[in-house]
Amino acid sequence: MKLIENPNKSEWSKILKRPTQTVEDIESTVMQVFEDVLNTGDDAIDMYTSKFDGVALKNNIVTQTEINEAIAIVSDELKSAIQLAKSNIEKFHKAQKTDKVFVETMSGVECWQEKRPIQKVGLYIPGGTAPLFSTVLMLAVPAQIAGCKEIVLCSPPNKEGKIANEILYAAELCGVTKIIKVGGIQAIAGLTFGTESISKVYKIFGPGNQFVTVAKQLATKYGVAIDMPAGPSELLVMADESANAAYVASDLLSQAEHGSDSQVILVTTSKSLAEDVNIEVEKQVERLPRKDMAKIAISNSKSIIVKDFETALELIDVYGPEHFIIATQNDDFFVDNINNAGSVFIGNYTPESAGDYASGTNHTLPTNGFSKAYSGVNLDSFQKSMTFQKISKEGIQNIGNAIELMAEAEGLQAHKNAVTLRLKDLKSN
Repeated sequence: MKLIENPNKSEWSKILKRPTQTVEDIESTVMQVFEDVLNTGDDAIDMYTSKFDGVALKNNIVTQTEINEAIAIVSDELKSAIQLAKSNIEKFHKAQKTDKVFVETMSGVECWQEKRPIQKVGLYIPGGTAPLFSTVLMLAVPAQIAGCKEIVLCSPPNKEGKIANEILYAAELCGVTKIIKVGGIQAIAGLTFGTESISKVYKIFGPGNQFVTVAKQLATKYGVAIDMPAGPSELLVMADESANAAYVASDLLSQAEHGSDSQVILVTTSKSLAEDVNIEVEKQVERLPRKDMAKIAISNSKSIIVKDFETALELIDVYGPEHFIIATQNDDFFVDNINNAGSVFIGNYTPESAGDYASGTNHTLPTNGFSKAYSGVNLDSFQKSMTFQKISKEGIQNIGNAIELMAEAEGLQAHKNAVTLRLKDLKSN
């Protein structure tokens, strides 16, 4: 990891730049796939699955027989681990339920808000270099709690035309209603437009590579909502001399192994810690099965030494990390003052891996600085807030004149008339 000491603020944006392609580099490819799926549906889906995933499928809908076979293969130990994680995720997301909000704003004017589930949702589960069955839990569990009627899961097939057994087991466990063997841009396009095999949905969830991220953003132009822009994974660790260098290095590598386009950053007030962490990173990376990928990510990563916590906090907020680990003598300073982070992990014994799998919080989080404006996935992500109002005779008399005056001032006479007619009738009676 490149070591940078006390950089000037004018250099921060350059130092903190993500190692990602620009939208222009990949937008044309995404738009072409969307156009083809819109025009030829499943034929385009099959063509791009063959092109990008290297497999020709006779049927891309996962059958119950395939699900049952997958369930039988997953070990009992892993099933227990997945069930434990599901239980914790359920507890945390059920706790996010809110009661109806009701208020009488003035006598005779009742207003309230209620939550309703999004009826049709699409879950994108990356396959590729790491089939993320944990993401099934993170998306399907809150979707089920929210009461979504259709939960459609798309995940790319391997060279044998199969989806990972663990993904199928988790999907069945969490109430997914349909599973499709399709990945990448074509999966997002299918969920956007609908095809013979893929249901059109109202909102698309899930992380992915840069092509999937741009595809999701393009989907919004066709009236489909998305959870957030979620691209390559990233992690920032804030540590001082009290931190354990081996722990910090392991956390940095846990994100670096996601992919070569991942980014990890260490911010520290201790040069000696930064040096110790670099030594540990070099040592630990050699033991990783995915070391080649992790090394590329590490080459894009940095250790930044700053003079004090205040400077560190300002720099971290400028970056807006997806994952933020705090390992300092005064963790509360950062907990109390951080503004921009997807999910925060506090103390030496809270690895980011806990949030990725089993602590209960959701791991589908905003990347690429979007934590400055977006929340991570939560129960509300699968619901809509609907407002209601009921006005009595007394209420319209209390509020009516104000409405008339405001409508007239805006030049909207029909708005005023809708009130005036009612007030006249009440006056004549």
